[in-house]
Amino acid sequence: MIEGVIFDKDGTLFDFRRSWGGWAQQLVAEISEGPDHAARLAAAIGYDLARGTFDPASPVIAATAQDIAEALAPHMPGQSLAEIASRINRAAARAEMVPAVPLRPLLEGLRARGLRLGLATNDTEAPARAHLAAHDLTDLFDFIAGYDSGHGAKPGPGMCLAFARQTGLAPARIAMVGDSLHDLHAGRAAGMVCVAVLTGIATKADLAPHADVVLTDIGALPLWLAGGAA
Repeated sequence: MIEGVIFDKDGTLFDFRRSWGGWAQQLVAEISEGPDHAARLAAAIGYDLARGTFDPASPVIAATAQDIAEALAPHMPGQSLAEIASRINRAAARAEMVPAVPLRPLLEGLRARGLRLGLATNDTEAPARAHLAAHDLTDLFDFIAGYDSGHGAKPGPGMCLAFARQTGLAPARIAMVGDSLHDLHAGRAAGMVCVAVLTGIATKADLAPHADVVLTDIGALPLWLAGGAA
């Protein structure tokens, strides 16, 4: 029996392409010094400016702001990693997140079932909280953590295990829901049930070998939890 659900944020609660494509365009425009420089910066983070698409290996998909800063640093001489990461985080906090499904009714329904809810993101905690607040969701979560919250980053299990400790739930009774291998590896390492969703960049073929179930999006969770078809 599942008693808790810990969600990834980007690509899970929020549709990745529709949310972070705009962020990438905005970030590159803010930090570049011309079209050629913009193209190099975009390529460094695996984003195609012309097509508005991400490469499946883009660090934006599942890595941390520090990882993205490290990818950009060779193209931004004179700026420290901390300065670049700060610019990334400021842009992230302003990014307009597009929900994968209507979130408040879904999450309220899960809480009505008695489930405890958590968020584990490789974003930093402050932008994550800003994104939840912008959609009036913060009060529905028992636990919110980013990679800078003291529990480590995914694919490590630290955030997942911290949620289990805070709620007092056994990891085996918690579902980790995410759109990337980082999410699934984190959940598996924590001893949780792993639920993949297809609102990120990864495909079903990518995720299925590492998941207990693959759902189109988190809107299918209630039926799955009730024992219905995936």
